[in-house]
Amino acid sequence: MSNWTFSVSYLQVGLFSGISLIVGTIIGSGIFISPKSVLRNTGAVGPCLVVWAGCGVIGILGALCFAELGTMITKSGGEYPYLMEAFGPIPAFLFSWSSVIVMKPSSFAIICLSFAEYASAPFYPGCEPPPVVIKCLAAAAIMTITVVNCLSVKLASYVQNFLTVAKMIIVIIIIVSGIVLLIQGNTQNFENSFEGSSITAGGIGLALYNGLWAYDGWNQLNYITEELKNPYRNLPLAIIFGIPLVMACYLLINIAYFTVMTPTELLQSPAVAVTFGDRVLHPVAWMVPLFVAFSTIGSANGTCFTAGRLTYVAGREGHMLKFLSYISVKRLTPLPAIVSLGIIGMIYIIPADINTLINYFSFAVWIFYGLTIAGLVVMRFTKKDMNRPIKIPIVIPIAMVLVSAYLVIAPIIDEPEWAYLYCVLFIISGLVVYFPFVHYKVRWAQKITKPITMYVQMIMEVVPAEESKK
Repeated sequence: MSNWTFSVSYLQVGLFSGISLIVGTIIGSGIFISPKSVLRNTGAVGPCLVVWAGCGVIGILGALCFAELGTMITKSGGEYPYLMEAFGPIPAFLFSWSSVIVMKPSSFAIICLSFAEYASAPFYPGCEPPPVVIKCLAAAAIMTITVVNCLSVKLASYVQNFLTVAKMIIVIIIIVSGIVLLIQGNTQNFENSFEGSSITAGGIGLALYNGLWAYDGWNQLNYITEELKNPYRNLPLAIIFGIPLVMACYLLINIAYFTVMTPTELLQSPAVAVTFGDRVLHPVAWMVPLFVAFSTIGSANGTCFTAGRLTYVAGREGHMLKFLSYISVKRLTPLPAIVSLGIIGMIYIIPADINTLINYFSFAVWIFYGLTIAGLVVMRFTKKDMNRPIKIPIVIPIAMVLVSAYLVIAPIIDEPEWAYLYCVLFIISGLVVYFPFVHYKVRWAQKITKPITMYVQMIMEVVPAEESKK
């Protein structure tokens, strides 16, 4: 992977901007789709809110671990360079493979399915929209976002800016409405809030999966090191202030939901925020599904933008098929990478619902989070002389490794699902690609990929990135 070197004197982003970036990165579609699943797996209001707070604490500790890694190993590529430094090329490649084949496309599919749920909810008042409608609408969203990102980087950026504003509007509306309702005395659902809870080890694991899905993004916060003034001071401060701010928003949104819905009503709601809007906002209730749809489609657009670039980098570095790193001659966008993301994302929406996909995504992502943070612990002993501008107490990464192990193992023991087996098989199948195509680069492997690359170039009118600049 390539080194990115920056001079501190040219950095422009201060602490406040860093906190804003953290909040804007994390808050997305998760808070609108995860509350039902968190409540379902905890059984009562009290433990539900505890899980949401616990997910925030996990996000803070995980972000601090990644802050140490990001300032110690200043290379681009997410977890890839950290795994490479700690454990060597095979775990690093499997992360790259899993990101392109499993984690990023499933994340894309989850967000588009959540968009479809909220976009279709107003047309099916009081009941769940048919699954075929949701999946068709999600497929249309994937196709639209893919086309937008293929056409123009500027267009995708303009769309993202507009939808980010819409996201913050609906978050503020729900929080302010909830605070007003609390002041008015709507606290009956918080009385005896731990009664009826159904807590099991696997259930808590699944509840954490869904809560942490809403916090996803904490692992990429170390990237702002390259843009922060005085990063070794401001990065941990941005984490310490930014993620608790997100935690406060999520707790207040969940509290707002419970001011107007009992736990049973929330679980029966086809779209929680829509039900909240119908009961609280009355004549302007139509704003809620509209702005939530904007928010989720904005998250999907951002996911497509960043995931397409990850696939592009994987192809450029020789970890995926080479044509994935090619650029459109006319549009100057990573067309094959974006199209491949859209195709794989489309496949994921066919058999699975949102909860199954979240479990599938979370299982895969926490394997690599745990392995990466374990690498931090290992390097404390194997690479003692490495410069560590940010050094956290070793108890934090050890605790995070244990949390990661719990999140991976507990749901399998408590409630085994085929999705976990499929996920493991997808990850391991990367070895079938790694040895012939990456490690040994055998001739027969090159003969297979050469005609595929030629046809992709002809159909999509793409060339290697260095040629597109001529």
